[in-house]
Amino acid sequence: MDFPLCLCFLLLLSSAFSIISTRATLPGTWELLVPNAGIASMHTAVTRFNTVVLLDRTNIGPTRKMLRKGHCRNDRHDAVLKHDCYAHSVVLDLLTSQIRPLTILTDTWCSSGQFLPDGTLLHTGGDIDGLRKFRKFQPCEPNGACDWIELSEPELADGRWYATNQILPDGSVIIVGGRGANTVEYYPPRKNGAVNLPFLGDVEDGQMDNLYPYVHLLPNGHLFIFANNRAILYDHESDQVVRGYPPLDGGPRNYPSAGSSVMLALQGDHSNAVVVICGGAQYGAFIQRSTDTPAHGSCGRIEATGLNPVWEMEDMPFGRIMGDMVMLPTGDVVVINGAQAGTQGFEQASDPCLHPVLYRPDQPAGLRFMTLNPGTVPRMYHSTANLIPDGRILIAGSNPHYLYKFEAEFPTELRIEAFSPEYLSADKANIRPVIEKIPETVGYGAVFDVLVSVQLPVVGIVEVNLASAPFATHSFSQGQRLVKLGVTASVPNGGGLYRVGCTAPANGMVAPPGYYMAFAVNQGVPSVARWIHLSP
Repeated sequence: MDFPLCLCFLLLLSSAFSIISTRATLPGTWELLVPNAGIASMHTAVTRFNTVVLLDRTNIGPTRKMLRKGHCRNDRHDAVLKHDCYAHSVVLDLLTSQIRPLTILTDTWCSSGQFLPDGTLLHTGGDIDGLRKFRKFQPCEPNGACDWIELSEPELADGRWYATNQILPDGSVIIVGGRGANTVEYYPPRKNGAVNLPFLGDVEDGQMDNLYPYVHLLPNGHLFIFANNRAILYDHESDQVVRGYPPLDGGPRNYPSAGSSVMLALQGDHSNAVVVICGGAQYGAFIQRSTDTPAHGSCGRIEATGLNPVWEMEDMPFGRIMGDMVMLPTGDVVVINGAQAGTQGFEQASDPCLHPVLYRPDQPAGLRFMTLNPGTVPRMYHSTANLIPDGRILIAGSNPHYLYKFEAEFPTELRIEAFSPEYLSADKANIRPVIEKIPETVGYGAVFDVLVSVQLPVVGIVEVNLASAPFATHSFSQGQRLVKLGVTASVPNGGGLYRVGCTAPANGMVAPPGYYMAFAVNQGVPSVARWIHLSP
């Protein structure tokens, strides 16, 4: 080997080692859970049976998972398959990684969802024959045969395509917006049907940046509704706008401009709510089909329950569109998936953002973001991220094409991965708590004990935090919520156990009725969750 070629080889080798070394020093780990889920999940939700429901469109042509014999569907609206024997929804068993096909009949493209108080997943809208549909999935044990049920009645009063659902304090669900639907309505339906919400029309622009609005239920019972670059406080009981908020700088944030949003953990007396919105595309990228227009990385943070709320601005380490913001059991947030250029839409983004970032809300502005270990699989348009009971983040989907396309720069993605935050690293195993005993059901305001075990002696407070199971789609997790319970100091209880006294949320405004993942958190390290039913 001559000297210049040898030198070039050594430089390349040094560069490769540098990349590997950099990756190895960043927090978090990745693993492949399912090599082929059969479908690319556009919508994902975790059930109380530790299974995961995955959904795609129905008119997408052949998938890689067949329906059970005798369960084919006939669809005159399907331009590809009039007689369709392929699955477009599946359920994943987190314990065994086994996939079971589910049968969905009407189109679920860009639909919305939310769990009801009894643990049933309510699914609403879509396109074409799914536009006015209510569907239900009542989950069962992993070896069960539960499947989708499509309701013949009631139907949505307005067609809902790109809408957002949020469970309310009484267990009913509000359905907000959608393409051509500047209204809200409810399930179970109210007598007045769909109610006009002029705000949604006011913020609609030339590329419809009012779709998939960000909706958060505040602990005062009102709704924070954000679309494009503006937000309102909405009284769902009177269907009146209570107040407006200042505009958020940085351009549009909702579909198709593809930012994301979370409401930070409710803690203390649960009266204060802070909303964070991050990322997005530059206005015009969608209209111009510009795949290389840089995304912006700005974040706005606002005390939504404050007397005179204003946006506090800061920047992420990366510009990002289509990033998913996932609440961790600790109260931190992971921003994951997405791209650094372009916009939402078929084949309209480039430069995948492989690095997740950790947002630490308790740190001062400028120090809140930490870059995490990058993945290797681009997760672009129509990808999802969900917290699962063992504390990992489940990553699914990515299909930036109208149909399934595997020979492309960013192919249709059927692999399911898990990202483990640093709190699951081996050197923290001896402080990771285990929930040994917890009630299966608790009422509002109830006082109850949780028994935990930890390898090393407990130092300080062991938190008990309730995490909802949201419906994740299009870079927003509908109904996502984390509530930190009031707790007493842990007390030794014999046999290596510690007793933690807990007080349940006071009402459904703090935590709507339903099933929650209950995590014990010791020195920033969460247990495996136990499901708990919160009810009046």
